[in-house]
Amino acid sequence: MKTVIIAEKPSVARVIASVVGAKENHFMDGYLAGNEYVVTWAYGHLVALAQPLDYGFKSYERASLPMLPEMFKLIPRQIKSDKGFIDDVRAVNQLEVIRRLFEAADKIIVATDAGREGELIFRYIYQYLECKKPFFRLWVSSLTDTAIRKALKELKPGNQYDNLYYAARARSESDWLIGMNASQALTLAAGEGVFSLGRVQTPTLKMIVERYNENKNFIPVKYWQLQLTAEKFGVSFKALSKIKYPCKADAESVLQILRSDSRAEVIHATVNQVTVQPPLLYDLTTLQKDANKLFGFPADKTLFVAQLLYEKQLISYPRTGSRYLPDDVFAELPGIIQNLEQYPVFSNYCILLKNKVLNSRSVNNSKVTDHHALIPTITHLPNFLAEDEERIFNLIAGRMLEAISEACIKDEIVIGLRSHDVEFSAKGSTIKKSGWKEVFRCFETKVNDEDNTILPICKEGELLPVSEISHIEKQTQPKPILTDASLLSLMEHAGTDLGDEEERDVIKGTGIGTPATRAGIIEVLIHRQYVRRDKKNIVPTEKGQTTYKIVKDMRISDVGLTAGWEAALNNIEKGVLQPNTFRQEVEIYTVQVTTELLNVTVNLPENKSCVCPKCNSKMLFFPKCVKCANVECDFIVFRNKCDKQLLDEQIITLIKEGKTGVIKGFKKRDGSLMDAKLILDENCKTVFEFPMKKSNPKKR
Repeated sequence: MKTVIIAEKPSVARVIASVVGAKENHFMDGYLAGNEYVVTWAYGHLVALAQPLDYGFKSYERASLPMLPEMFKLIPRQIKSDKGFIDDVRAVNQLEVIRRLFEAADKIIVATDAGREGELIFRYIYQYLECKKPFFRLWVSSLTDTAIRKALKELKPGNQYDNLYYAARARSESDWLIGMNASQALTLAAGEGVFSLGRVQTPTLKMIVERYNENKNFIPVKYWQLQLTAEKFGVSFKALSKIKYPCKADAESVLQILRSDSRAEVIHATVNQVTVQPPLLYDLTTLQKDANKLFGFPADKTLFVAQLLYEKQLISYPRTGSRYLPDDVFAELPGIIQNLEQYPVFSNYCILLKNKVLNSRSVNNSKVTDHHALIPTITHLPNFLAEDEERIFNLIAGRMLEAISEACIKDEIVIGLRSHDVEFSAKGSTIKKSGWKEVFRCFETKVNDEDNTILPICKEGELLPVSEISHIEKQTQPKPILTDASLLSLMEHAGTDLGDEEERDVIKGTGIGTPATRAGIIEVLIHRQYVRRDKKNIVPTEKGQTTYKIVKDMRISDVGLTAGWEAALNNIEKGVLQPNTFRQEVEIYTVQVTTELLNVTVNLPENKSCVCPKCNSKMLFFPKCVKCANVECDFIVFRNKCDKQLLDEQIITLIKEGKTGVIKGFKKRDGSLMDAKLILDENCKTVFEFPMKKSNPKKR
């Protein structure tokens, strides 16, 4: 019997091959073999939904819209070229390898990532190859040898995951319907430029633009507070007035009165013991938020690094939306802690945990979805990690140690003072027992916000000497511009502020996007020139602002609609909603939004327009090229140049000035990269100009 195992990528295939004993190296031929097993792989999505032309639709023609394929077709993955989309040769070759192996197989085991997209990757390959053989699902949450062997003993028939596939397919097809139609409709309405809209990306763009505009248009209001410095037993502390004065003169008037008295009366003093429970374990979104706050990592970078750690067998499956563990995995934590005793960063703390009862706050079988929360694996320790990998591993391992540790206990102290009927308040806290907060105490990057603020013990009625009193000018602050971390939070909790209670209940806990896709949505918006990163902030571009103004009142930008669709996809996955019902709803909306967009008026920024250098006619912007509107003129600039996708701004500069600045990242035939300027020659053809290399002066 010959068993074929298909993984999502080569690195995972290597790990599985080592476990099953497939030691014959046919890597260059697309597989590994041995011990009655053949292990092959995809390169992510090898198969995709076909382009509009494959259904007979002409792109960017009003007569073709809306495009509603009766049945979606599958084609090999495609890449952009100077002549448009062409089949990816690597995908085509690997599909042929998989075809041959499936035809010769007695048994097929699916080992793509255990989630919605992993299931879709395999099913699209399976359908494209018209394979009819039964298959079995390998479902693992980590790539350790133990986990893989256990999963191989617990294989389940592939049809038990049909609902997971139906949800993934529904997501894929709905994104095609809305993205293709809405994007082409808006591009046609604009008449120039290339616009892109999507089921998740457009509501996300709206969030970014509205927060940015709110921040920039915010008018701060000044106010003043009084501050006094009191003292007892040699301990000085500051207290702020409860009253906020809108006028500086009022604050100064009261200040003069208060300066006539050198003492303040204690009107109340309370000490409350507070128990601070440890945080829950990481899911992907909370990990991405912390990595952005602490290290400035974009969300997609955190996912990329976490995926590397997963493939190195160091952590559990990263694309998880759960912050909880099931009972059986919780039982493995003592072994993980013992393993971490050999890891210098946490060794001392792990030794302290010996023989202690572990906190089970993060244990809840009912709250574990397809995958449990992120934790280190039981058998592997980091070895020679890159700096970014070490940072992410430390966060995950440290969070696990925090989650299973004792609560932090602290005293919170509040002192109320009064001087001439003006009340002041001072707050402080003293940690009595560090508990879980001890885990990261040695890290400068993760300090506790509740540093000890020592206040003296006071009694009501006491009179304390006042050494200083002054007024402080303050002003109201706007909500900050979004970062990766705060945007992920908004996407995760989108819809919680909807006015319709029934609609809120439908999308509760759903948000827009999924933990696995939210980072990608942010990168799509950047790639499409709607937003850009300004240090940690995510800010809209002029194009993003223009698009927002067009769609801000349309349902396509409505968080409630998108989050409702996410809830529907979850219901398909649970088997309580039929995929065809969802498809019909999406098609009805596709017709509505296409009609709406085709009739909008688009006011483009003046600096986005340019004229043909050959005949002075208007230039038209399309996804693959920018060409002259005069059908008798042959002037054209293709967007793809040596595997580098040119931006609108670069093409406009080339047309207006006849040349660009130095552009980095053009790919040579040998695969290496080069930097060059683009210029228009005497025939208005686009050619390269290479910058002069500076010669090093000879040493004398």
